[in-house]
Amino acid sequence: MDSVSNNEIENSASYGKNPSKIKFQYEDDDEQVVQDETVTESSNNLEVDEDISMCDPTTAAAVDDSTVGGDKTSADYYFDSYSHFGIHEEMLKDVVRTKTYQNVIYKNSFLFKDKVVLDVGAGTGILSLFCAKVGAKHVYAIECSSMADMAQEIVKLNGFSDVITVIKGKVEEIDLPVPQVDIIISEWMGYFLLYENMLDTVLYARDKWLVKDGLVLPDKASLCLTAIEDADYKEDKIEFWNSVYGFDMSCIRKQAMMEPIVDTVDQNQIVTNCQLLKTMDISKMTSGDASFTAPFKLIAERDDYIHALVAYFDVSFTKCHKLLGFSTGPKSRSTHWKQTVLYLEDVITVCQGEAVVGSMTVAPNKKNPRDVDIMLKYSVNGKHCRVSRTQYYRMR
Repeated sequence: MDSVSNNEIENSASYGKNPSKIKFQYEDDDEQVVQDETVTESSNNLEVDEDISMCDPTTAAAVDDSTVGGDKTSADYYFDSYSHFGIHEEMLKDVVRTKTYQNVIYKNSFLFKDKVVLDVGAGTGILSLFCAKVGAKHVYAIECSSMADMAQEIVKLNGFSDVITVIKGKVEEIDLPVPQVDIIISEWMGYFLLYENMLDTVLYARDKWLVKDGLVLPDKASLCLTAIEDADYKEDKIEFWNSVYGFDMSCIRKQAMMEPIVDTVDQNQIVTNCQLLKTMDISKMTSGDASFTAPFKLIAERDDYIHALVAYFDVSFTKCHKLLGFSTGPKSRSTHWKQTVLYLEDVITVCQGEAVVGSMTVAPNKKNPRDVDIMLKYSVNGKHCRVSRTQYYRMR
């Protein structure tokens, strides 16, 4: 891994209390998903009344036999990955995700009544169906993958062919039958919020078709950061490559360190506070705003080791009658987005009250803009650990 280091490390730790949190409430059909207060430097908690199991991720791409060996771009492979029903099953069974959108629409039907809605990246058409059910005048569901054919059949099976028009193609290449729409709704968020770069497509649609003072849903998204103790998993996933059946494969370790891991983090692993890195206003931002450098200061809430930083995101629907949203943080109800773990070269020893300070730079990869490049700078000047380093990662 490309890194710059200046270290002096002595290890000593004892375990203490868990960090505190702000609540993000998730409730069932007859209730709202309510954000009790604006996102701050603490993470949020989703509470559910029922225990609904989540399916394991099945994100393998289904490749049409007729295209194997053809000239395919990264965008082609991206859309291919959404052609198989498995990935849609995973997203639909993510009840935090899907029921939040359902509650936003069903509990705020006055926003959608007699309105023209654009569903960007419609998939199976579930959001379009929600909108049609509460009285939208018309819904245009754009889907580039072959799932568009299934969405068309689903719309017909449910009797909404007169209300929902499924359009197969890329948002940037298709023409709508209408000059403007009143609402744009989309579930565009990827791992680490920005992976897959679908946000750019939503912003393109907003600038081209959204009526003045129209709504973009969701309209706020925030990226947050915390630090964890994770010795066992780092040993299994990273240090494993140092000696494989007696052979040195450390060259692969360097690659493994550069690729963030998407996985579920136990909230008991959290060592520091959770800090807000970046908030995006989807109704006003430009495409370039998704590239940024943000400072952070993570304060240890107990004596412990730090092996990784963890990123997650929150989304909000602020134009609803009541503020709605959800968090993908480790203190919240699990989602298919899980969290993004960035392992550190150093094992950092911190005492309660000591700080890990630094900055994170995020930008789309120049060669493949659906990937995300991350530069992490961090330093510690504590009782048992003094370290300064820069590390580079790529979400791919």
